[in-house]
Amino acid sequence: MSKPNLARRVAEAAEIALSTRKYVTFIDVVTGLRWLHSRHVDVWRQGRAATLAELAAVDDDRLLTAAGLLRDWARAKGLRPVETPYVAGTRDRRELRFTAGSEQEPFRVHWLSPDLSEARVRRLTEAQSKAPDLVVVSPLEAWTCASCADTGPYLIMEDDRPHCLTCADMDHLVFLPSGNAALSRRAKQESGLAAVVVRYNRRRKVYQRMGLLVEEAALAAAEERCLADEEVRLRRRERDRVRRAEQDVEYQAAMAAEIARLFPGCPEPRAREIAEHAGQRGSGRVGRSAAARALDENAITLAVIASIRHLDTGYDSLLMSGVPRMEARDRIRADIERKLGEFRRPG
Repeated sequence: MSKPNLARRVAEAAEIALSTRKYVTFIDVVTGLRWLHSRHVDVWRQGRAATLAELAAVDDDRLLTAAGLLRDWARAKGLRPVETPYVAGTRDRRELRFTAGSEQEPFRVHWLSPDLSEARVRRLTEAQSKAPDLVVVSPLEAWTCASCADTGPYLIMEDDRPHCLTCADMDHLVFLPSGNAALSRRAKQESGLAAVVVRYNRRRKVYQRMGLLVEEAALAAAEERCLADEEVRLRRRERDRVRRAEQDVEYQAAMAAEIARLFPGCPEPRAREIAEHAGQRGSGRVGRSAAARALDENAITLAVIASIRHLDTGYDSLLMSGVPRMEARDRIRADIERKLGEFRRPG
């Protein structure tokens, strides 16, 4: 990829992050470029990789080039640089390294919008400088503790080696499953020592949060607090549900309008249907991605292609007959291009 082309792609990824959160990080850019998946970043933040570069699809020099292009873009936009520490979610809280080289500063800078208030900047800075949660893994495979040669239901990484909770002096903690946000938040606040429990999902290829390990007394105190204000929290959840539904309607209407602009030949009911389907909250579809929520042209086009694939081709029938997914996509490629051509023609 030529440097001008890379600069354009870096700018596109950065624009999406900036429009979504009002600040941009190097991680936003490399995941936007598809050089890294979010699961790779999780592994790195857990302290299970020496550098981020060893998980990336490109070498150290390419990552450094992207960081330089991000800096040039951010300066041209008038963004504010704030250097941010990156530490591992391990007991030693060691500093995370992006590459094997000595130059780490370009990767740590977060670029903040000048539109952010000083209060918001202060909150962001405090949040970014805060040490991450300790991370405990619920392993899928058999494993052995590096200290006692025993095993257990959880492991924590220390000195790049797995240790059981007994050797890590954490075996007094109790497990609190995910599902009750208020209880989890309060138990963590009450607990002097806590850790997030994650488990690898092979199908989705990501580490998923399973719950927390907290002190038993902290869990009891948190349960008492939740019982005391349960009715208030129920009313608040209902208000939040209504607010989110209203936001979804506005977002799906904006997406439908963008589909109509990019594909003037797409009937209005079809554009609305695509937007409602792709933009459904919690669906994990392309319409819920950061790019789509920023109304990125490529993401909107992918949503339209997904609709065409299932409604205007024989794709689903091919899958049902046993045709491999990628082969089925190759067979219907011409049909998709033909329908896209129709949608792009006005009227």
